[in-house]
Amino acid sequence: MKKTFSNIKRDTNKWSILLLTIVLFIGIPIITIFINLIYGPGETWGHLVKNLLSDYLINSFFLIIGTSFFTLLFGVLSAWIVVRYQIPFRKQLQWLLILPLAIPSYITAYSYAGIFDYGGFFEKIFNFKIDIMNHFGLILVLSFSLYPYVYVTTRAFFLNQSKNIIEASRLLGAGERKTFLKLILPLARPAFIGGLILVLMEVLNDYGAAKYFGINTFTTGIFRAWFSLEELETAIYLAALLVLIIFIIILVEKRQRSRIGYFNAVKNHQQIKRIKISKIKQTMLFIFVLIPVLLGFVLPLFQLMFWAFLTFKEVLTLDFLYIAFQSLGISLFSAIVTVLFALFLIYFSKWNRLKYVKSIAKIGMLGYAIPGAVIAVGVLIPTLFIDKNIVLFFNNFLNTKIGFVINGTVLVLIYAYMIRYLAVAYSPIEASSLKLGKSLPETSSLLGKGNLYTFKKIEFPLLKPAILSALILVFVDVMKELPLTLILKPYSINTLAVKAYEYASDEMIAEAALPSLFIIFTGILPILFLNKVISKN
Repeated sequence: MKKTFSNIKRDTNKWSILLLTIVLFIGIPIITIFINLIYGPGETWGHLVKNLLSDYLINSFFLIIGTSFFTLLFGVLSAWIVVRYQIPFRKQLQWLLILPLAIPSYITAYSYAGIFDYGGFFEKIFNFKIDIMNHFGLILVLSFSLYPYVYVTTRAFFLNQSKNIIEASRLLGAGERKTFLKLILPLARPAFIGGLILVLMEVLNDYGAAKYFGINTFTTGIFRAWFSLEELETAIYLAALLVLIIFIIILVEKRQRSRIGYFNAVKNHQQIKRIKISKIKQTMLFIFVLIPVLLGFVLPLFQLMFWAFLTFKEVLTLDFLYIAFQSLGISLFSAIVTVLFALFLIYFSKWNRLKYVKSIAKIGMLGYAIPGAVIAVGVLIPTLFIDKNIVLFFNNFLNTKIGFVINGTVLVLIYAYMIRYLAVAYSPIEASSLKLGKSLPETSSLLGKGNLYTFKKIEFPLLKPAILSALILVFVDVMKELPLTLILKPYSINTLAVKAYEYASDEMIAEAALPSLFIIFTGILPILFLNKVISKN
């Protein structure tokens, strides 16, 4: 024990202290939620458990099962088709399949409601109405919005899969279908399950679509507890239960994956060769791949454009432009702050000499696995505590009455965004930093240059593409974020996501089109950038 403490004292440096400070700063909201469980739930917890909790559990379960099925169906098969077969417009389809990521699920929900509702496009053309405002409708909306997560990860795997294993399977007498089902699909499991985990996180995080469709979920329950019942304690208990469900999903998958060995066919291989098929099969596969593009992007986009054409004179005001600039400014500033903290975590971990501190730093990545509403609740608790004590101090010692200093400010909102999307910025930067290797910083160190000098002059210029991609991805995510923003935004500040939600909630669904389109078009650029990166790699 004495030797251990001696080693810690020896290896501790300023980077270790800075890293622990930053991790604590990031981890406070997450830790706070679980600490506050000690104080017990609010008065309405018993009523909620008796009447609503079963609905939250059952609805969330069916959403997870249904969305998993459809996202895997369209994500995996579409990825295999565009990689393996020569079909019409294959090059265009491989990036069109990613575009639904540019449309938030709640905006897709508004669009579908307008298309299939009374007086909608579908009723006018076919003279009958489809009721989509139900559980199955929500599953379809979420599936066509989120399948690209599975498609992107699976396609990247297929592009790097060796054709040798397919040829070996053929020599053993297996056909194309059997090879895919028995060989390719099991090998691709880490890829598509990784995408599926992201899908499930987004499903459990969804608020706008579920609320608009009238489906009770954990996220809608957290909002109800906080806004309607005004019981933070009950919201905390629901948030903690939701976090527990998410971590169970992640742990179960990791355990299952650890039991299986996967063949690495990336090194020293020739990529899968696309094969020619009959015209009938080409047409059938083309139609199958086109379906998620049409339903996930084209149809909602055209509906929104039609609504925007009808309402832009009323919506496109100076107030709207002010909100648009607010959204852009908040998103950009949040992205910059998030990228800076990602760099801090990566390089402070690298420069500190304590191994266990590097492991602790991974806490900063948990934010993306936790729904935005939960993060918001976690941020509210410590900031409200600080604000109350500041108010008491001024009142008791300075005889001055003041309002809250921290809560209700844009800084709290940016802080929450940073925690929520830190992993989004961290991953591409870390991947690029690992590619640089250790030789450059070690050489610089031998020449007597410090860590900061080496980073500024050597590593940072090489990391610029990764930093830019991280910046863009976080920017888009913040632009789309709804539940977190609804809880934490100051009264004097609005965002396009909130504005679209407010219009739709007030049954002014056509008016929600213009802010929705603005969000979509700011998201298309990074989606195309993502496709380019995948193709290069």
